[in-house]
Amino acid sequence: MSVEIRVPTLGESVTEATVAKWLKKAGDAVAVDEPLVELETDKVSLEVPASVAGKLGEIKAAEGSDVEVGALLGTIEEGAAGDAGGDAGGKAEETEPASAPEAADEDAHRDGKGFGHRAAADHTGPAARKIAGEKRLDLATVEGTGPKGNVTKGDVLAAEAASPARQVPAPERSQERAGAEPARGEEPSADRTGPAPAARGREERVKMTRLRKRIAERLKEAQNTAAMLTTFNEVDMSAVIDLRKRYKDRFVQRHGVKLGFMSFFVKACCHALKEVPEVNAEIDGQDIVYKNYVHMGVAVGTPTGLVVPVVRDADQMGFAAIEKKIGELGLRARD
Repeated sequence: MSVEIRVPTLGESVTEATVAKWLKKAGDAVAVDEPLVELETDKVSLEVPASVAGKLGEIKAAEGSDVEVGALLGTIEEGAAGDAGGDAGGKAEETEPASAPEAADEDAHRDGKGFGHRAAADHTGPAARKIAGEKRLDLATVEGTGPKGNVTKGDVLAAEAASPARQVPAPERSQERAGAEPARGEEPSADRTGPAPAARGREERVKMTRLRKRIAERLKEAQNTAAMLTTFNEVDMSAVIDLRKRYKDRFVQRHGVKLGFMSFFVKACCHALKEVPEVNAEIDGQDIVYKNYVHMGVAVGTPTGLVVPVVRDADQMGFAAIEKKIGELGLRARD
């Protein structure tokens, strides 16, 4: 018998959702209460579980499509008791050809399922499976802290953070520190630059989820209609002042430019933007564009008013290069 999968009630004032991801393919065996599809609304993301055991039939709503409450998502071909659970999966595995384990393992890693169907059997959440697949983590090695030992999204993130692959090699870390600040007893140098641009490209585009789009709309609306204000936070600059006082004369002799505070501010901002890339991103249509470079605007006073020339690729510059570029741009702005 064919059982319909429909969009459930989504909550007060929510009438529409977007099909984010199907967790099963047509023909896959499903168990009762096993998550089938992820839906995203303006407020929450939720999973639609299977109401009966059997086989997933035709998928009516493709990923990315908008659906209303009560809309048909797909169907389940209800089977006899015992045909759809672990037994069905076991029979399918027994009849696979010899080359199937490798393909199955590859698919499992891509989907974030660990080894075969183990994650599904443990009722690992779809968010945890998705992140594990993206980070190439084996869920069998992740210790679950959820109910009955289930692996949660937080468990996967913690395991990924503790992975040895996350540790930056010492030479690379040294290069980053060289670009950030001088070591004790050393002078800020023009030759020290940040790490080379990422091989993955200067920009990355990520399609916004329905929830993220609505958040962006609300924030933009607030910016347009609400009164804006500025906050100030105090920072202890004692170490920077001492460093500048110690090396400013030698810096001028070596590089022909004064060591001001602005280069320290620019370098600090560059490193902060690397740590929090969302701040150095923009929304373009339906996408969030993450920038793997830093163009820093620096305010310069001129007789006609305040202008903000842009120091391009500031994250790749040393202190002297930044000071020279600011001086050059400031001179052009005044002229």
